[in-house]
Amino acid sequence: MYYAGDPANIFELGLIDVVDPAPAWFAQAQCRGNTSDFFVDKGQSVAPAKAICAGCPVVDECLSHAIAHRETRGVWGGLTPIERKRLRLG
Repeated sequence: MYYAGDPANIFELGLIDVVDPAPAWFAQAQCRGNTSDFFVDKGQSVAPAKAICAGCPVVDECLSHAIAHRETRGVWGGLTPIERKRLRLG
């Protein structure tokens, strides 16, 4: 989980073992603060998340991050976990 607030507050709030500071590009992400569309249960539509990603200025950075960190849940960079795996495996 990412914490997009002031990194100094991670220590103050006692979150250091729970969250990582968000990458710099995350401040420009269209999805910031919206996890419900991006982390859906099986069978739920990912179309709302993909629509948000389509207009996001940092979609490429997001996808690169997800692939580099092998994110296994949620829509990142406009792709589902299965789509990212296919992309990684070529």
